[in-house]
Amino acid sequence: MTSIFLSFSNFKICALAIAWQNYENSKSKYIKTVSLKTNSCDLRVFTSHKELNKSIANPESIGLVPTMGSLHEGHISIIKKALNENEIVIVSIYVNPTQFNQREDFENYPRDVNSDIDKLKVFDRLLIYIPDDNEIYQKTESKIYDFEGFENILEGEFRPGHFYGVATVVEKLFRLLNPTSAYFGEKDFQQLLLIKILIKKLSLNIKIVGCETIRDQDGLAMSSRNKLLSEKERSIAANIPKILNFAKKEFSSLSPDNLKRKVEEKFKDLDGCELEYFEIIDLSKKSIYLKESLKRIFISVWVGKIRLIDNISI
Repeated sequence: MTSIFLSFSNFKICALAIAWQNYENSKSKYIKTVSLKTNSCDLRVFTSHKELNKSIANPESIGLVPTMGSLHEGHISIIKKALNENEIVIVSIYVNPTQFNQREDFENYPRDVNSDIDKLKVFDRLLIYIPDDNEIYQKTESKIYDFEGFENILEGEFRPGHFYGVATVVEKLFRLLNPTSAYFGEKDFQQLLLIKILIKKLSLNIKIVGCETIRDQDGLAMSSRNKLLSEKERSIAANIPKILNFAKKEFSSLSPDNLKRKVEEKFKDLDGCELEYFEIIDLSKKSIYLKESLKRIFISVWVGKIRLIDNISI
């Protein structure tokens, strides 16, 4: 079979220097510089969408896996699914400043591009796209969308403007890279649905694929933020899936208010852990663009200074 990749020997990358111009306030910018080093000269790594698009020749299908890096087995499972379903796959790595509510959270978000590339170099038919802010934004600010209030519930209530930032960068990635399918994890279930709403509102011909949440052995949903937990905090965080499973088990026998009260009591008994929200909701009733029943339990918890979210179907 003829390779779908055009010759691009001039684009082979053994070392990259990427300036992350990631945060802007009135007079200053937070700049993070990352040096990329790899032993392989065959990796297809791009910082320009134009060069990336020139390197491929009319594939039948392109799967996009948008990430913010600090890759873990959850990301890898999504990438494998995308590779099984597409001729080529693009993995984007970009820490998007407009979806963070707090500068400290943005600055502390784990970044390890060298490690990310090492994890990805084992895959064929895969392109890595690592843009900087100038590639993505002319001006680092979010576009305002009308999601009929969907962006203001659950995560949106506690992170105002967050979903505008998510939608802005996802729309930009879609328009720059022109995928036929895009893959998102169900751990961020509200985000997954918001992107399904987004493509319908924008009339984009892109298939949005949800991917099952991958969990550690103790049940904690895999997340890049888990790397920020201390050993003690990681042990505390293991209670989140246990309490979620308790809520799922008791859902049919307790009223929603009583179930919420019991969950709140369980978190009050945990030192170093604070429940932010616990909600049972069918998100299909929150948008005219969502048809199938999507009833789930959603939870947000602070473990020390780290905020973790999770959800489970019922």
